[in-house]
Amino acid sequence: MLDFFTTISETDFWLFVMAFALVMSIVAAGVLIPQILLIAFRRKLFDEPDERKIHHSTVPRLGGIAFEPVILFTIFILLVFDVHTGRLQLMEELGNNVLSLSICVCSLILLYLVGIADDLIGVKYSAKFVVQVGCGLLFLFGGLYISDFHGLFFFNDKLPWYMFWPLTVMLVVFIINAMNLIDGIDGLASGLSGVALGYYGGVFFEIGEYAFALVAFATLGTVIPFFYYNVFGKAEKQKKIFMGDTGSLTIGLILCFLSFRMANVYIDPTHTCLSKVHPMFLAFSPLMVPCMDVVRVFMYRLKCKKNPFMPDKSHIHHKLLSLGMSQHVAMISILFFSAFIIATSLVLSKEMDPTLLFMGIVIFFAAINIWMHAKIQKKNKN
Repeated sequence: MLDFFTTISETDFWLFVMAFALVMSIVAAGVLIPQILLIAFRRKLFDEPDERKIHHSTVPRLGGIAFEPVILFTIFILLVFDVHTGRLQLMEELGNNVLSLSICVCSLILLYLVGIADDLIGVKYSAKFVVQVGCGLLFLFGGLYISDFHGLFFFNDKLPWYMFWPLTVMLVVFIINAMNLIDGIDGLASGLSGVALGYYGGVFFEIGEYAFALVAFATLGTVIPFFYYNVFGKAEKQKKIFMGDTGSLTIGLILCFLSFRMANVYIDPTHTCLSKVHPMFLAFSPLMVPCMDVVRVFMYRLKCKKNPFMPDKSHIHHKLLSLGMSQHVAMISILFFSAFIIATSLVLSKEMDPTLLFMGIVIFFAAINIWMHAKIQKKNKN
């Protein structure tokens, strides 16, 4: 049977690799998460409810502990399989991107350890911020940075190092925290990241960047079982779990890694589907909903003279809940909205000025929030 894999076409081989990564990570996470639940309930490691939180039962918040081990396990099992079949294409692909992948793993280890510490005993935000800045510096060291806006915001030339260095670090910190802060209702953070990971995996596969497609699909397979336990698991049956900071920081960094790589990837001009898509929208459209929401919440707290770093109930999902939606309906609505933003960005960025398109999306998002705010105020008066 192993000889079979040395004879199949390159496309079929990579289809097998991606399918195996997805299935293997689903199985591994599906086995590991129930064990984490068992340990959490035996050791009473819970996310206790309070007036700010939506859940009213004691639920473990250690689901994110499964993420990094499952992702790395899946990738290395595939690497071993590739060597034993004698195909060696996966080894060559990973070897060609060893620097950026190594930087990703190093950053993941740092955030993973900080996330576990925060979920178990609590970590000051300043300490988490320092580690996130360190991850941004590692990105720079590994050649992952944003130095060309391709005309967005009227920047037509590449930025000098003294501009794109701090910009890269700020973007890394911003994206990681955007995914962390959007984790407010069941399935939202994992659902949004699932949409983004499926998108990144598909695009990277389409353009032949198989190492990064593998990371995306291995991570997607890890998120799927967690989504099931988070959304459909029953707290009273000890089957419900949250991802905690370990999960949201891990997913945030992987999405940051994939988006940065996609922003700098070369796409063949003959590629009919993607060649005309603006690189910044191709890379960052899956992250626009959580990122825009974080900026809006930050500005709203400043307007209300509140500490912008203190949590409250002003996120988009809180607004949908205030309108009377259930958690599941609110979550699904936001996922569809994110998919709509992705599709709109890909289609319109081929023809429109990128700055006008970006401003149009921001205005559209702001208008929806203003409408929801007016509806909530009217509902409260009645």
